[in-house]
Amino acid sequence: MEADRGPDEPELAGSPAPPPAVELHHVRRSFRGSVALADLSLSVAPATVAVLLGPNGAGKTTAIRLVTGALRADAGTVRTLGVDPTGSDGAEVRRRTGVVTAAPALYDRLTGRDNLRYAAELYHLGRRADLESAAARFGIVDSLDQRVGGYSTGMKTRLSLARAVLHDPELLLLDEPTSGLDPESARAVLGLIKEMADSGKTVVMCTHLLAEADGLADQIVMLEAGAALVAGTPEELVARLWPEPMVAFEAEDPSSLLTLGAFEGVTGLSAGSGGVRATVRSAEVVPDLVAALVARGVRLTHVSTYRPTLEELYFRVRADRTGAAPAGEPAVGAPLSLVEARR
Repeated sequence: MEADRGPDEPELAGSPAPPPAVELHHVRRSFRGSVALADLSLSVAPATVAVLLGPNGAGKTTAIRLVTGALRADAGTVRTLGVDPTGSDGAEVRRRTGVVTAAPALYDRLTGRDNLRYAAELYHLGRRADLESAAARFGIVDSLDQRVGGYSTGMKTRLSLARAVLHDPELLLLDEPTSGLDPESARAVLGLIKEMADSGKTVVMCTHLLAEADGLADQIVMLEAGAALVAGTPEELVARLWPEPMVAFEAEDPSSLLTLGAFEGVTGLSAGSGGVRATVRSAEVVPDLVAALVARGVRLTHVSTYRPTLEELYFRVRADRTGAAPAGEPAVGAPLSLVEARR
């Protein structure tokens, strides 16, 4: 039974917040004089999905290898699940972590089943390892007794995924997991990410394929030349890069929407699917815009708020660094041609 507190006694503090699942602080790493990570800092909260974006050579793979403890930082600190992955707790970190590398390290002379069985032994699972379920999750049960050397690229990635989740890890690290995969295999990977996130696990995914990460990320970190350009939730980045609301307008005749650029409260137009996207000073002007278009005889088919895609976020950040207009997006106030309006 809980004891009564006196009037002057403070309430007991709640449980301390758990440490970040992954934390890098001013990390630097070079290879033979070539800088892979210049000054990278990032923090990934438990039970979230973090996506590291960037072109080839941005430092994504090096960051993942530091998180696993496969590499040591030249400077700065790395903490994985609260500890140094290269220290005495490194084995414990790897026991609680699943990794899928861009080039899966599998034993080609062994069967898929033996590859999984060997991984189960490394994780001390013994007979508790459900090899069949792990393989079924990625559709390779029928191939388990074939030698891995005869597997296709997609099958090897599927086996690598089954191996990575065999021990039910708290943290899953994915380095370009869908590279070279067929659409069905890629869907299985993205389904795994969502499933793990829904069950409270942490996922860190590196990719340069922006469309596949859209809608999955709780946090986005955009890398370039070994440093983070920007980091935040998709909502934070949208608010930072597009502080004014965006509204998508579609009509039976998309060219009829080009007059929106002349209306009060509209600060910019860009081409959209079946119509245009208007940047407005305030969402309060949207009813007036709709009324004005209808009065002009425009037959609207769809009006909705617009959330920029991950690809648009990425190219806006890159454009802000170079001073150029984002790819595929006219400068604010630029006129749209009929061809652009119909794209």
